[in-house]
Amino acid sequence: MSHDPVIEPIALPSLGGFRLLDVRELAAFEGDHPASAVRVPIEVWEAAAKTGETSFENVDYWERAIATLGVDGQMPNVVYDDGRMTEAARVWFILQYFGARTLILNGGWPAIRGHERPAGTATFRAQPGSGPVGLVDRKSLAAELDRDVRIFDARTKDEFAGEDLRRNARGGHLPGARLLPHSHLLDSGLLKPAEDLRELLTAAGFQQGDHVVTHCDGGGRAALAAAAVARAGYEDVRAYYLSFADWAKDESCLIVRD
Repeated sequence: MSHDPVIEPIALPSLGGFRLLDVRELAAFEGDHPASAVRVPIEVWEAAAKTGETSFENVDYWERAIATLGVDGQMPNVVYDDGRMTEAARVWFILQYFGARTLILNGGWPAIRGHERPAGTATFRAQPGSGPVGLVDRKSLAAELDRDVRIFDARTKDEFAGEDLRRNARGGHLPGARLLPHSHLLDSGLLKPAEDLRELLTAAGFQQGDHVVTHCDGGGRAALAAAAVARAGYEDVRAYYLSFADWAKDESCLIVRD
């Protein structure tokens, strides 16, 4: 079954009604946005996901945060960012993980003008793990490395090699990880079509039927990579949302430098 998480602007009318969620910075949102759009406080969500008290295990926190946007269990949500796609993917991942039907608008803000529908209201109830793409934490992933799992590293070549540490004390990659930089998934600001993504994944060493876990350094690229794998038709996909920054801080977690 296809679970394409990306929608093209031309296909928006087929949804009937949908809720628009804007993932741009506050200044950009205040400067211009569709009348029905609601801004997601991405800076708050990003910090909350990485904080123990408000991690994804705190279902009540995320249920309240999501409900505040007007999200419900009925109307689909369409998220867009400034065109980078990674921030929209980040919000898509969180929403779908908690059971909210959500799509990423291909192309972001430049593609949204003139496309909106009225949104209804209802109550949102979080259902962790009910979306098509799952979540994995450091402990669980470390225990799976010797099993049948395929690690999709969406970082840059320099990050993968350990030459670009970003803010980490250690650099390199997870054992067995396959590199496919997130920039290769995009073409002029759009996530590539499913067929092209399948070719990229095959060339990187992935096959249909693989259990794929995506990661980057801090979540956004991992979420976009997960969306790409899902768009390519893979059905067993999870994201290590806290990603390499979380892995590198644990000295018991092995890092490879080829």
